Amino acid sequence: MRILAIETSCDETAVAVIEGHDERSITLLSSVISSQVELHAQYGGVVPQLASREHVRNIRHVFESALEKAGVKDFEKEIDAMVVTYGPGLGPALLIGITFAKTLAWKYRKPLVPVNHMDGHIHSNWLEPEQPLIDVFPSLNVVVSGGHTELVLMLDHEAYEMLGETHDDAVGEAFDKAARLLGLGYPGGPAISKLATKGDPTKYALPRPMLQAPNYDFSYSGLKTAVLYLIRDLGYAGKEIPDQIKADIAASFQEAAIDVIVQKAKRAAQDRGVRTIMLSGGVSANTLLRERLRSLSEQLGIRYACPKMVYTTDNAAMIAAAGYFKYLKDMKSSWDWSSVSMHPNLALPQC
Repeated sequence: MRILAIETSCDETAVAVIEGHDERSITLLSSVISSQVELHAQYGGVVPQLASREHVRNIRHVFESALEKAGVKDFEKEIDAMVVTYGPGLGPALLIGITFAKTLAWKYRKPLVPVNHMDGHIHSNWLEPEQPLIDVFPSLNVVVSGGHTELVLMLDHEAYEMLGETHDDAVGEAFDKAARLLGLGYPGGPAISKLATKGDPTKYALPRPMLQAPNYDFSYSGLKTAVLYLIRDLGYAGKEIPDQIKADIAASFQEAAIDVIVQKAKRAAQDRGVRTIMLSGGVSANTLLRERLRSLSEQLGIRYACPKMVYTTDNAAMIAAAGYFKYLKDMKSSWDWSSVSMHPNLALPQC
């Protein structure tokens, strides 16, 4: 079956078409993304009203491009179902994608499956995996992005148990804030990671918040504040920081932020006896984190999966994959377009 997916939860307008063969095999036919990074960079973050305006401008073109690249000439005959992100995300942005999807579903009488954005990130691991994802459950999902830092136990598709989450800043948000303190601009994650390769990660002893706490939760506001105080104590508050010192701070910050994730993941994987560790979310593009979790999986003798770099940021292909498995799990449902509405603060479905 062929599925078309629409994703507009933040600042990417994305449409994708996949072909599902069975519960193990998905073929990506097209994935088109219109990014707004340059637009929002001047504001230091995403502005919801601007994002929704750009979605309105771009969605039709992105939709038509995705159909063309997938070789779809007759939408009504060649597309079997549709999926759309309905949360979590920015309300004005979600509304554009949902409205567009509902209009198409109504016009062509197609099932419309609502998909959780974080469920989509998790299912990015099913897009062109290194190895077929067979017998991977239970898996420990390390979900890291600008809005989320979570350890999620996955027992099956659409069957999750939240093990731990952040009490304040998510790790991606902390990267952005630390980058701003270092004068690196937005988005901060790639900038810090690139600069950190030139620095010494042991130069500054930054804190590992909640590392010893008897749970799997996270907190990153203290680490960000520690960077602020370090810059002040070094005498560079409001001044230009020398390149090497800046690189050492970036490397020390990255080391501290990732160390907490890896150590918490290790404890959770051992405690829950998982078969697989899966990484996903925007921060999953971080090379050091990918390497550390791969090494951890090898150490524990379990499987490791992470998405290809192209699927780490927001995209509709991952939403299509999640929607495909959701549809297979409940094919008897009508998936009526009229029942789909946005939920900006949506949580993952718990088992």
